[in-house]
Amino acid sequence: MIPLRLDSSVAHLVNIAVLVEALKITGIVLVMMILVDFVDVRTRGKLQQWVSGHKIQQYFTTSILGITPGCTGSFMNVSLYMHGFLTLGAITGSMIATSGDAAFVMLAKFPKVAILLNLLLLLLGVVFAYITDFLVRKFKIKHCKECGLQVYHRDENSAGHYFKEHIWGHLIKKHIWRVFLWTFAALLIIHVGMEYFNLEAFAKGHAVLLLLSAVFLGLIPDAAPQYFFVFLYSSGLIPFSILLTSSMVQDGHGLLPLLSYSVKDSVTIKIFNAIYGLAVGLLVMAMGF
Repeated sequence: MIPLRLDSSVAHLVNIAVLVEALKITGIVLVMMILVDFVDVRTRGKLQQWVSGHKIQQYFTTSILGITPGCTGSFMNVSLYMHGFLTLGAITGSMIATSGDAAFVMLAKFPKVAILLNLLLLLLGVVFAYITDFLVRKFKIKHCKECGLQVYHRDENSAGHYFKEHIWGHLIKKHIWRVFLWTFAALLIIHVGMEYFNLEAFAKGHAVLLLLSAVFLGLIPDAAPQYFFVFLYSSGLIPFSILLTSSMVQDGHGLLPLLSYSVKDSVTIKIFNAIYGLAVGLLVMAMGF
């Protein structure tokens, strides 16, 4: 019979261990976020010329921005798309490559696999960007050409301004506390599930169901649901194929700005990515990964 209560001292130690692990991961994530944000600020304004060339160049550039941990790269891609600089295929491919804040957690937990995953997502982003543009032309899929997204230029020269607006106002107030809470929740749920509900047996016996769940939860425009798949993978409970599917379908907060301007395009992108993610995930799972 499954025990429903923990001894108070044991429960206290478990919670402390999970809390320490969550704080450790959050600290690493914050450092990486700051580094990525700094690079974003230094390169702002150069993106338009990078994506103004051949479509293949556009696909690679937007997918590279997509695999950049966090939401900055995907927000740049959305801004470029809303100004008519990107095709529907390019923005779709970039969202396949995007993992949002979950990418930071993956780099903190399993850096080698995370790097390989990002390289694979980059390749898949380029391939499916091309396929999507082909399908858009063939079936004459209507989409927004230019929806009038406004660009706001900020004074980035002041160190005080940078800390206030970027580090405190954006990373800490809007992101890092959510990273900590979701990380702690995911770790705690997985720990309790493994100890008291035989989560390992369930995960291994229902891999296809979990893959379908990764597709469904990936439709939510938030990186938080992917945290559970990240920690399930780091705990050895799910195969790489499910992590890949989750990473392909979800895009963190990347699509949220587009929802404000074109719900139809946002839904179209999500449908494409769900189909691609499901197909690739099932294929990779069939290959034994």
